[in-house]
Order: sequence, then structure tokens, then C-alpha cells
Amino acid sequence: MAQVLEFKLPDLGEGLTEAEIVRWLVQVGDVVTVDQPVVEVETAKAMVEVPCPYGGVVTARFGEEGTELPVGAPLLTVAVGADASEGADVSGGAAGAPGEQGAGGSAAASGRGADEGSAGAGSGNVLVGYGTSEAPARRRARAARPAQANGSASPTATATAPQATEPVREVPEGPVPVISPLVRRLAREHGLDLRELHGSGPEGLIMRADVEDALRAAAAKDRTAQPTAPAAPTAPVRSSAAAHGEVRVPLKGVRGAVADKLSRSRREIPDATCWVDADATELMRARTAMNAAGGPKISLLALLARICTAALARFPELNSTVDLEAREIVRLDHVHLGFAAQTERGLVVPVVRDAHARDAEGLTAEFARLTEAARAGTLTPAELTGGTFTLNNYGVFGVDGSTPIINHPEAAMLGVGRIVPKPWVHEGELAVRQVVQLSLTFDHRVCDGGTAGGFLRYVADCVEQPAVLLRTL
Repeated sequence: MAQVLEFKLPDLGEGLTEAEIVRWLVQVGDVVTVDQPVVEVETAKAMVEVPCPYGGVVTARFGEEGTELPVGAPLLTVAVGADASEGADVSGGAAGAPGEQGAGGSAAASGRGADEGSAGAGSGNVLVGYGTSEAPARRRARAARPAQANGSASPTATATAPQATEPVREVPEGPVPVISPLVRRLAREHGLDLRELHGSGPEGLIMRADVEDALRAAAAKDRTAQPTAPAAPTAPVRSSAAAHGEVRVPLKGVRGAVADKLSRSRREIPDATCWVDADATELMRARTAMNAAGGPKISLLALLARICTAALARFPELNSTVDLEAREIVRLDHVHLGFAAQTERGLVVPVVRDAHARDAEGLTAEFARLTEAARAGTLTPAELTGGTFTLNNYGVFGVDGSTPIINHPEAAMLGVGRIVPKPWVHEGELAVRQVVQLSLTFDHRVCDGGTAGGFLRYVADCVEQPAVLLRTL
């Protein structure tokens, strides 16, 4: 007999707690193999294809495309074992009651899964927090639910009274399946019993719209029952569009992650900013000469990155982080250079690993690779985390200066404005030169203004006279 196992959204690492379903790669009834990608999700970091650690027949899916699920929520159930080919026929039993699985797991998996053998070959493509080696233990830890002792519920079963032709079963005392914890909290704040709702989502899953409809219906019923009495004030139900033309945009995905990180940076880091104008004419000429000499083209961002790594070698205080618990400044011996990239998904900061060990050609190639991946939405969480210093070229937006917020938990960020022709005193005479504004935002806990000023002045000197950089190569 087939063993039905529940596959939950795994911990994708890097502190991610939720993901949005972008595209299902399998349908109910499909046969999947171990480590086959079954769903594409979007986290606050990147787009990820999630592989299933079980092989068998898909008997249920949880969540529509566009649904946001927390880590640990059920993704799908798979019938595995000798009779897995019959998985489509057991959907009315173990996998056919997803309304119950959303809260307490599959009845068949919890009642039989621990006793009917292995789930098949072990997964070799394990993300953080899941793998086939621990699945039987999790199934054994759950006792069979008394509410399912009389048989499995139909996919659309709810807390309402069953038909006369169906066996009567108790309403489960545990939590009922909802699309997200926010929906459960909304119902709790308004005193709404979720067991009384019929979910409109897949397999009876309770959506936010179901809760809002129930609240509106309850308010209308109260007004009808007491037409002459003033209606009791009720908390307004938030929606994506308010009555007066307001538009509410959920802080989730990339935007939500950025908001959380910037807020934390402002709370924890006492930052300060200093800036200086620099004549970038000679740097632009040097780049032109380098590209005219043949070989791969060198980007301006790569030259600025090379200047940054040389400056950090002279002023290592700015390549550090602060350990609040230990009350220590941790200086790092490697430079993982982040750079700001604007994409359709929002602002992301890919990280060039070991930037201090790369030359201008290597930096150019890595910047190009990461930028393309950022635009395609295929950056991995590892490519978006672990930076020690950030280079922010906001000049591409046509602005001269900025006071950027430090990318927590880093200690500094160098901002580069647009390079434009301006009047400049050159060799004692007024001339039109290519001028750029450089700004450094730094954590005042790791250094004082003298160190920050020294760093910024060295960067400006290298921009104005690229030969200065040769002394450190």
C-alpha cells in the first residue's frame, strides 16, 4: 500500500521565513522523482526552484500561484511505495483532505507513515531544514487524529453539518487550514471562528477574502437585526484599495526584506556621512586607454571597486562589523563587495566574493554575471548575502549625491554620483572637467571621522590620479 508523505516548504536559509509561490511545476496525479523540482518560489532574496525529497505520485498541492506561505507550511503530498501508482485514487483519503492537512498533516501519513517502511531513496539535494532521512521520525511524532478515525473527509468538507449519506464526524479542535498566519490573526482579532467558514481556496483552504466576506456578512446581519439601534463600531477591514482612492501595497518579498533591513540599520547603526567632489577626467581617460589596448572591456564600476579594495586595505576599520552581544568590533580579512542593482523586483545587492583578490577584468566579468542574474531573478541567497562593504553607484539615476543607509550589518558604504562636465580649477586654470561626487556613509562606532575622511580622500586621489593606485598593486 502506498505511503502518503507531506512535503513542507523548507527553510531556504539566510533567515528567510516565507516564500511566494510563483509557478507550480507539477500537477496532482503527476509522478515525481527524488529531487525533482516541483515548485518555483520567490523569496525576499531570489527565485528558487524547490526540489521534492520524495519520489511517487503527487496527491495534493497547497496554495495557488501568488500565494505566500510561511516556512514549514505544507506544499504538497506524495504517495510513495509499491502502490504509488494508485496515488491518484487515494486523494479522497490521505491526500484528499487537504483542509485537514494544512493544520495537522496528512491523516494517512501520520497514522500509517511511520509503520509502512521507507519513503524510497534518500534525497541528495537537501535544502536547510528538510531531507528524507528525518521524515519517518516526524511522522512517528504525530499521533493519529481522533477526528479522522471514522474515515477521511472530502476535499470540500467544512465544519458545517455533513449530509445524511456521510458519516458524522466531530469538528476538529485543532487549528484549521488558512492561507497565512495573517488571516488567522485577522479572524482572531474580530472574534471569528474559522471552523464556521467554507474556504474558497484549493481543497477548502481558507483565504483572506473568505474572512473578509464573513466579517462583512456579520456586520450586515447585525444592522438588519437592529435597524433602529446605532451600529456598534467595528474595526475596518483593510483592503488593497481604500474608499477614498488609497492604494495599499503589501510590504512583502524584496520590498519587505529591504524595509526590514533598512529599519534595522537605522535603529542599530549610528551612521554619519562625509563627501567630496573629485575630478574623474584622468580615470575616464585611463579606462579608455585600457579598453583600446585590446582584451575584455573594463567597466567603470570595476575600476571603482578596485579602488575600494585598495582603500579598505589601508583603512581596515571600515571593512568590519559590530558584535553587539560581545561588544566587539570584528575586523574582516576578506572583502566581499556588494553593489546596488535596480531590477524589476526592486533593489537588490549582489555580492562579489573575495573582491580584493580579483583584478579589473575579473571584477568586470563578475559584475556582469551577477547583474544579469539579478535582472533575471535567478540570484541565489548566497549571492545576495555576506557582504562586508557596499559600492552604490546611484549616478546611473542621474543624481549627484546621496546619504545612503548602510547595508546592515556592514560598517560602511561608498556612494558614487553621476560624472558630468563641470567648471574645475585644473593646474591653476579654470577648465571643464569630468567631476563626480563621492560620499561615504560609515558606522561611527567602528571609527572616527579622521579614518573615514582618510579613506574617502584616498579614493578621491585614486579617481583623480589613477597612478596613485599603482603603488598598492
